[in-house]
Amino acid sequence: MYTIMIVEDDDKIAAILGDYLDKYGYKPVRVTDYRNVKQAFAELAPHLAILDINLPQFDGFYWCRQIRTLSNVPILFLSARVGEMDQVMAIENGGDDYITKPFHLEVVMAKIKSALRRAYGEYASMPQTATDIVDVDGLTLDRSKGTLEWNGRKTDLSRNESRLAEALMRQAGQIATREQLLEALWDDVTFVDDNTLTVNVTRVRKKLEELGIDRAIDTVRGQGYRLLVTWRDAP
Repeated sequence: MYTIMIVEDDDKIAAILGDYLDKYGYKPVRVTDYRNVKQAFAELAPHLAILDINLPQFDGFYWCRQIRTLSNVPILFLSARVGEMDQVMAIENGGDDYITKPFHLEVVMAKIKSALRRAYGEYASMPQTATDIVDVDGLTLDRSKGTLEWNGRKTDLSRNESRLAEALMRQAGQIATREQLLEALWDDVTFVDDNTLTVNVTRVRKKLEELGIDRAIDTVRGQGYRLLVTWRDAP
């Protein structure tokens, strides 16, 4: 049974979510001590967290960052904020998906199921084997550890960053369509905002820059992205 942590200060919404999750065999646990969300997360060790943005004390973005210091479990934001910047901030602060209020319970459940499958089910990473290492001209992705390494430098990747980097590296020099990349990140792309992919690509670009690799991800207008092996002849 998967434990789902709910951090939502609207009693009605929290109750509806809890009842629906319980109906489908999940174990919902609501956190109402909004000053100690990180501590509650550490004690509950949930498989997935649902965070509202507008919370007492600190907002959901803050608590998402705090949780990310402990775990890489899927985090879904649930908020009445509909602005694109809020969705961008949710992803940049470590969230995996964003659901706007009012919402359809079927959509929420589809996203939860998809996130759980990616993290623990049929699409989860298997124990490390040679196939967990993806190498392109010295740029090395370790899928099991979530690290990217080049020229003696190493950087940690989030789950989505790792999947996106892998998809691009396996098609290095070729165009990876937006549809291919979305499918690499999310099992069910029906409700995924296209802007979410753009944000994740930007994050991977920054991780490459941390390693000293610039201008490696090329945007192919109207099609997708292409990983250029710009580091091949680098000193």
